[in-house]
Amino acid sequence: MLLQRNKLGSVRPPKRCRSDMDNTSTSDIVIINGNSHPDLANMVAERMGIKNGGCSVFHKSNRETIVEISDSVRGKDIYIIQTGTKDANNNIMELLIMAYACKTSSARSIVGVIPYLPYSKQCKMRKRGCIVSKLLAKMMCTSGLTHIITMDLHQKEIQGFFDIPVDNLRASPFLLQYIQESIPDYRNSVIVARNPGVAKKANSYAERLRLGLAVIHGEQKETDADEVDGRYSPPPTRNSTPQHAPSSSNRQRTTSVSVGVPEHIVKVKPPLTIVGDVSGRIAIMVDDLIDDVQAFVAAAEMLKENGACKIYVLATHGLLSSDAPRQLEESPIDEIVVTNTIPHEIQKLQCHKIKTIDISILIAEAIRRIHNKESMSYLFRNVTLED
Repeated sequence: MLLQRNKLGSVRPPKRCRSDMDNTSTSDIVIINGNSHPDLANMVAERMGIKNGGCSVFHKSNRETIVEISDSVRGKDIYIIQTGTKDANNNIMELLIMAYACKTSSARSIVGVIPYLPYSKQCKMRKRGCIVSKLLAKMMCTSGLTHIITMDLHQKEIQGFFDIPVDNLRASPFLLQYIQESIPDYRNSVIVARNPGVAKKANSYAERLRLGLAVIHGEQKETDADEVDGRYSPPPTRNSTPQHAPSSSNRQRTTSVSVGVPEHIVKVKPPLTIVGDVSGRIAIMVDDLIDDVQAFVAAAEMLKENGACKIYVLATHGLLSSDAPRQLEESPIDEIVVTNTIPHEIQKLQCHKIKTIDISILIAEAIRRIHNKESMSYLFRNVTLED
C-alpha cells in the first residue's frame, strides 16, 4: 500500500473508497447458530450475502453442551441466531454458552437473534411460582449478550427485564399481506379474538384491514386443585377492640363493612359466547403463539355453529406441541398460518392445513441496520401499541 506524506513530513494512509469500507463492514459480521433452527440461520446469511460462521454445538453422552467456534471472532460483531423450540432448555443453554464463548474470545459485540423467546409466557407471578422471564433475561445479560433481536413477545413489558437493548420486531405486516393476497374474498371476513386478552391485537388487524371484529367471551371454569394448601384460608377475626382504636372524630369518617378482611368474590366465567356477527362470513382468529390448540379448536367449533363459512388461524409462532397437528387436522379450522420463527416441518407432515410465511428478510434487514448503526424506525412504521 502506497503511503503519502503531508507538509509536516508525517505519514498518513490514503483515503479508502466506499467499496473498501463496504467490504470491511461485511467482513466484520459473523453469523453463528445453534441446533434450534439452522435453516433460518442459513436463509438469513444468504439474504445478507455472507457465509454462515463455523460453529459446532453438540452434546456429550451426559448431555452437557459443547461449543466449538472454528473462525476467529476477535473484534467482530457476532450475531447468534437461536430460537425457542419444544426443547427450550437445551436451546437456552446453547445460546448462553455460545455467547460466553464469544465474550471470552474478545468479540466486539454479541447480538442474540431469538425470534421466539422461550419462557415468555411466564412473565407474571402465578400463585407461588416466579417470573421466569426475568431470570432468563439476567442470564442472557450475564453471558455476554449486548443486544437482543426478538419478534412478537407475549408481553411487551418483557423488554424491561433486560439491561441491554431489545428490538421487538413485528410479524403483523407479513400476516396482513397474507390475508390480502391469499384469502379469497377477504372483504367478507371478520377478525376474531379467541379471548378478551387478544382483543387489542385483533382490533389492530381489523382497523388496518377495515373489517369487523368479534370477541369470544367466557370459558369453562378451571378447577382449583390447590385449595387445601392454605392459600385461601381467611385471617382470624378480632372480636376485641384494638388497643389503638381511632378517635371519635376519625371514627365518624371511617366506614366498617365487616369484622376482619373481606372475602374475595369468586369469579364465575360464563359459557363461551360470541360478541359479534360471524354468520356467513370468513372468521380469522389472530394470536401471537399457537401451542396448545384445544382452546383454538373449541373456538372454531363455536364459530362453525354460529354460521362461519371458513375459519383461519394466524399467529407468529407455531410451537404446536404434543398432538396439536392431529387436533388441528380433525378440527373445523380450514387453514393455520404461522411464520418460520420456529421449525415445524414435522408438524406440517402431520397436518396439511399448516402454511408457513418466511420472515428471514425482516431479520436480515434488522441485522444490517444494527450493524450499520441505522435507525430501526422503518421496521416499526404504522405499528400501534396494540400490536
